Amino acid sequence: MMDRFLAPHTPEALAHNHLTENWFSWDTDHPSLNETLIAGCASYAALSRYLSGADLFLLPRSRSELERILRRYSYDAIHNTIAKARSTLESGGYSRICHLAENSIAQVLDSGDNVETLLRLHSAPSGFASSDSAMNHHPSPRRIRTK
Repeated sequence: MMDRFLAPHTPEALAHNHLTENWFSWDTDHPSLNETLIAGCASYAALSRYLSGADLFLLPRSRSELERILRRYSYDAIHNTIAKARSTLESGGYSRICHLAENSIAQVLDSGDNVETLLRLHSAPSGFASSDSAMNHHPSPRRIRTK
């Protein structure tokens, strides 16, 4: 399913593959971290994490909610990558990495019907009541005594 959103030849997929295959040496090639590589890997990891749904507790109902979740996931991946790296970031590097990852996520969401597909993937089952009033429709079998 990942190929539908980020095909194997995309910069994000290539960055992800490069980092996972060269995890022990990817950060020692240059004196500072490769910002584009980290951003691409982070956006790929964010989408992969969303697709798995493993830790998705609040289901997104709109593009903005979906984008917020994907951004948060990408920030997690960025933090994890930077924390494990042995090289340092250049001044302003963190902001640039976040910006690149956000742009990548926006490009995925802007393509075709990706937003609808991703929202539908983890949508609440039909007939599921999400409002408190609908959940309180059935009276409780227990009476609560009041004075």
